[in-house]
Amino acid sequence: MAAFLRAATALAACLLLSACLVTPGKFESTLDIRADRSFSFTYKGEILATDMSKGLGSMPSGDDPVDDAAPKEQQSTLRTALQPKEQGNTEERFDGPDSKSGNDKSDEQQMQAIAAALSKEKGFRSARYMGNHKFEIDYAISGKLTHAFLFPFNSDAQIVLPFVAVELRGEDRARMKAPGYSNGYDKSQNPMGGSSSGEDAAKALDGTFTLTTNAEIVSQNQEDGAQNVPQGKRIVWKVTPLTSEAPAATLRFKP
Repeated sequence: MAAFLRAATALAACLLLSACLVTPGKFESTLDIRADRSFSFTYKGEILATDMSKGLGSMPSGDDPVDDAAPKEQQSTLRTALQPKEQGNTEERFDGPDSKSGNDKSDEQQMQAIAAALSKEKGFRSARYMGNHKFEIDYAISGKLTHAFLFPFNSDAQIVLPFVAVELRGEDRARMKAPGYSNGYDKSQNPMGGSSSGEDAAKALDGTFTLTTNAEIVSQNQEDGAQNVPQGKRIVWKVTPLTSEAPAATLRFKP
């Protein structure tokens, strides 16, 4: 679990430096939770790193200023924080053709470096950068739910949307929610707002999320309900750009 957290944190932190929002593309994901609190999670498919800087200019003017800066200055401050730049002429760096080529090369190198780093971490059976800010991921991990589980995880990078979260509730319950597998999250908490980059990421959602368990299902929000399978019960959510409600379920463990 520690290795997973280090890898996911590294991914989120690196993508934060590139001003990116991490979202699913085409994928298959599974979560198996046993009544004894053991669990297994998999994610196989695309992870998209969307350029968040395209949405900075459309931030609501009523947002709290950074260091009491005016709105225009605030956007500049955010852009500086999210896109570390070398010393030099800012206009040449962002507008000049040579600057654009240099930034593209640097961006490509950073994306490749992220994929290489993830490939060495436990849980990542493979991690390949496919170009155009798209990663192909094959991830699997197992453990014990003695504490909360998040994928991906970063405590500081609030722009990184958790795909799946499992929280312990009281002594005998766990609540699973998958906000990343829907388009219903609170966009007011997303610096991209309603930008075209955010809309493109939303349109890319295409996958299935399967929960299997032999624990008691207290509640769940898939209208077809749970099916009986040899492993206990199975709930399957189909995720598309029209999915507005995040998959969710509450389970009760055995005493």
